[in-house]
Amino acid sequence: MPRPLVATSAALLLAAATLAGAGPAMASNHQSEAKQPVAASQRAEAKKTSTPQVKAVSFAGTVALSNCSGSIVRMPNSADTDPAFVMSNGHCLETGMPDPGEVIVDQPSTRSFTVLNSAGSSLGTVRASKIAYATMTDTDVSLYQLSSTYAQIKSRFNIDALSVSPDHPVAGTAIKVVSGYWKKIYSCNADAFVYELHEGGWVWKDSLRYTSSCNTIGGTSGSPVVDATTGKVVAINNTGNESGGTCTMNNPCEVDQSGNVTVRQGINYAQQTYQITKCVATGNKIDLNLPGCVLPRP
Repeated sequence: MPRPLVATSAALLLAAATLAGAGPAMASNHQSEAKQPVAASQRAEAKKTSTPQVKAVSFAGTVALSNCSGSIVRMPNSADTDPAFVMSNGHCLETGMPDPGEVIVDQPSTRSFTVLNSAGSSLGTVRASKIAYATMTDTDVSLYQLSSTYAQIKSRFNIDALSVSPDHPVAGTAIKVVSGYWKKIYSCNADAFVYELHEGGWVWKDSLRYTSSCNTIGGTSGSPVVDATTGKVVAINNTGNESGGTCTMNNPCEVDQSGNVTVRQGINYAQQTYQITKCVATGNKIDLNLPGCVLPRP
């Protein structure tokens, strides 16, 4: 997995969000006044049906941890009055990395997170009340429950939480990896999904592999992976093969259903998040017994 921190300093870069294309052309001067509004309306309707709506992806809703990146997230059934979640990696916990097979539920925490605006500037901090869920088994996730509700965060900072998609992402989808730690946005596509990703003693299932332009580094761990079209979170950035090693720390390897091992030096990965939405009940309560919940249990 990428180191939570890197030894050398890096420039803090801002990435411009991608917006929809130019509007419809002006009507011809040869058209009558009566025809111009009709033609413009037809062109606008054609544009509406042929061009997918693109969300502007920024740093709003992301957070910086002391050693990693993260984001304030809400689930499909979260209410404004619910205590908010901050999502990052399991290996970013302040208590250290969970062992293979270890699952943490409802552990007290007072960790603080720096809230960012759309440009990546600090707006202030929010604080956890507990680690609601964390593991590095099958996936690599930490969910902190905050002492603030979504409505309180909106009132104080004027930012919205990012929404976690309940759906499995699709290969070829344009994505953005948004690092609150480095204030940098990486752009690439979802390349493929890996049956098993092995690193040290940990095994992650159905990991999302990036195309090569998402060359994430230490400190980007925990960054939300955002679908560039819907603006919803589909995964959490967590690791990459740095030096070509085979299944060792910072050098994960891909293992297929037949046990064949593939090493892709310089390629990075994320863990999907749709399955988390199946394990959150009313009130943002983690319930590992919900139908469809497949997250590991303690």
